[in-house]
Amino acid sequence: MLKNKCPPEAIVERTRGSNCTNNLLYFTVATITLICCHAVVSAVPLLAFPHLSKSSSLSHSPTFCSNGNLTNMVRAIKRIWKTLCDKVQGTKNQSHLSKEKCNVSCLRCSFGLLDANFFNDKQIEEIAEGANKLNIPIMKANRKLVASENGGLHYPSALVFDADWDYRPVHFEDKRFNYPSVSGIQRPKSEEDIAFMSVLELGALLKTKQITSQELTQIFLQRLKRYNPTLEAVVTFTEELAHEQAKEADKLLSQGVYLGPLHGIPYGLKDIISVPKYKTTWGSKSFKNQVIDMEAWVYKRLKSAGAVLVAKLVSGSLAYDDIWFGGRTRNPWNIEEFSTGSSAGPAASTSAGMVPFAIGSETAGSITYPAARCGVTALRPTFGTIGRTGVMSISESLDKLGPFCRSATDCAVVLDIVRGRDPDDLSSKDSSLDDPFLVDITKLTVGYLEDAEMEVVQVLASKGVKMVPFKLNYTIDSVQGILNFTMDVDMLAHFDLWQRSGEDNVYEAQDQWPTELGRARIIPAVDYLQAQRARGRLIKEIRESFTVDAFIGNATDWEKVCVGNLVGLPVIIVPTGFKNVSDPPPGGSKRRTTITTGIYAPPNRDHIALALAMAYQAVTNHHKQRPPISDLGPNDKIPDPVTATSRPRVLGP
Repeated sequence: MLKNKCPPEAIVERTRGSNCTNNLLYFTVATITLICCHAVVSAVPLLAFPHLSKSSSLSHSPTFCSNGNLTNMVRAIKRIWKTLCDKVQGTKNQSHLSKEKCNVSCLRCSFGLLDANFFNDKQIEEIAEGANKLNIPIMKANRKLVASENGGLHYPSALVFDADWDYRPVHFEDKRFNYPSVSGIQRPKSEEDIAFMSVLELGALLKTKQITSQELTQIFLQRLKRYNPTLEAVVTFTEELAHEQAKEADKLLSQGVYLGPLHGIPYGLKDIISVPKYKTTWGSKSFKNQVIDMEAWVYKRLKSAGAVLVAKLVSGSLAYDDIWFGGRTRNPWNIEEFSTGSSAGPAASTSAGMVPFAIGSETAGSITYPAARCGVTALRPTFGTIGRTGVMSISESLDKLGPFCRSATDCAVVLDIVRGRDPDDLSSKDSSLDDPFLVDITKLTVGYLEDAEMEVVQVLASKGVKMVPFKLNYTIDSVQGILNFTMDVDMLAHFDLWQRSGEDNVYEAQDQWPTELGRARIIPAVDYLQAQRARGRLIKEIRESFTVDAFIGNATDWEKVCVGNLVGLPVIIVPTGFKNVSDPPPGGSKRRTTITTGIYAPPNRDHIALALAMAYQAVTNHHKQRPPISDLGPNDKIPDPVTATSRPRVLGP
């Protein structure tokens, strides 16, 4: 076995300068004592009589024990003592610097064992600090939860292997939803009013030939171009493709061919979803010229339904928050704020009436946060409901696609079109959702948490839903750490080359992926799997605790975001009101802060959450309000640069 050349204390404790000094002092005293004890034997002739050769015999030096020689011996010992004292003092003065050098050197040895010697000294120090503060507490908490016994008899991993090569559904019947009929819809006079119509209303205009898909497409392209300089929500206009698809949609309608409720309807895709011949930038300067010659599964589904792609919408860089290589996406309801969350473009564009609907994604809050901030209705479906082929991957066991829409009804319509098994996405499945339009909500028992918006509770109760106080009980206290371990290690596996080649050094926000993936590099495989076992225990406890058909609660509480994504719970974000911004200018402002809530359901019960949201929106109009975007009022000035900040993704709120 190779000798460990790195003292453990140099790695574990970085500020133990006093111990280094004490060790050197003990060495000094021991050395002096040794010299004194053996002076007659060897020290004195070597120190006081350097002219003596190694072969000289002490007995051949008759003057060796003379007073003069003893004086020289004492002087020599004093010189040694002074030299060592100077060393001690020098160590005191330079202990911090030498300790730092020792730490980095020793840590670099450890990083070399992980084939990770591409970090510079500063990065190594930052990773070590992050590991001590974050990684190690998570590891210890997870081991305590699931690894206190040997044998693996309890708490299996949440990651399950499937050996079936030729998957075939057993007696699966693909039933589409029964959409509500929309009749008597008349084309509004203003394009502004058209822009804020629902998907079903726009579809009625198209079916009755009051408008063409090409006209509709032009309206939304113009709005995208008009408001994008303010909101920074569009990466690429797919104008040529949009006109081509709109023309085809009109042609089919003229031939009596109707492909369904999305026929001829414009929409946008988050720019982590690949479309041939157009850039798929993942929001990152490292990939801003990337073209992926692949049709994403969700794009195929929408194209086959006759929908018209008008734009690739902003994803935060590598699907992290709202900063991307072209700027930072703003909230249409209050453009002093950013839209927050990596599905920034889909949320802002839908909110501003720049598209009727959009497809975004979530790994940890990227649907819930921007939907809540921008005041739109959005669905994070059960994990595996929508196929992800052709979509940038963060974590195979966490990534989900979902719709941003005007209403819960529109979410149900879009979900119905895109749900189902993707043959190239092993996590996707044949969707067995019941029809949300046929749910009898009076037979449901719905819980509400302490942070639920009580207007929603009261409205649902008035419509016959049994509403009961509720609390989601579980014993796991490392939920946020489990999510971070899962997400960060998986992400690093997908962007290993990106980090190794140093491209993370030019990433748009250094405190985001570069920091998290640096920590992920030194998470042991054992502790990653322990996190998955802890996740399995969490899933079991949530399942046992879920004693209602659904529950109402805050959609942006970080703990709930982590639990929901680890367990795979669907949630629909519903606008429930607005409040005035703080510190408005004299004369007031049209800017508003949105108020939202989440309706959560068990996995594969998305239809229940949708039915409850539709029931609430049937008697309220919060979701129909229009944001001011840049029409703020005569005295309202937006600071430049913008000062508002968004929540960083960390282990806690």
